[in-house]
Amino acid sequence: MESMNLRHILGVVVGITLLTTLAATNLIQQQAEAFRAEDGSRERTITKAPVAISGDNIYVTWWTNKTANGDGEVMFRASNDNGATFGDKINLSNNTVTNSVDAEIAAEGGSVAVTWWERNSTSNEPVAKISTDNGQTFSPLLKLASNGTIGEEEGEPGSEATAEEE
Repeated sequence: MESMNLRHILGVVVGITLLTTLAATNLIQQQAEAFRAEDGSRERTITKAPVAISGDNIYVTWWTNKTANGDGEVMFRASNDNGATFGDKINLSNNTVTNSVDAEIAAEGGSVAVTWWERNSTSNEPVAKISTDNGQTFSPLLKLASNGTIGEEEGEPGSEATAEEE
């Protein structure tokens, strides 16, 4: 009788272990397939919309591949009335050369800083754009890994932040 109870308990433990393993494997596979950089080296990309708050201003940024070209882009929206309304969506990265992913944001006073990674098969570069007017306009793309004074020449990819329609 004791041997039968032990087998029953052992069977339940094995069953629970199998179910847990299968569920975890499925979740990991879904996360890996959510976004994969063109070079295939990234198995997972941040899928959140970071928020920064400064005074009455609320700022949100995120990446999406739901764009006309289907490539990863970093979007931004701002509220200047404690979140009652938000302005138009702005495409901060706005380029077709790389996937723009893993956006982060910080704000203080009227300044907003948005950072992200530009990735493709030959590049993996951290970049940023800065606003000094509560998110109304943004600086040219700043290539953070460059030595010396950073900035971008007029007309290079990502130099324009534009409103985006979905």
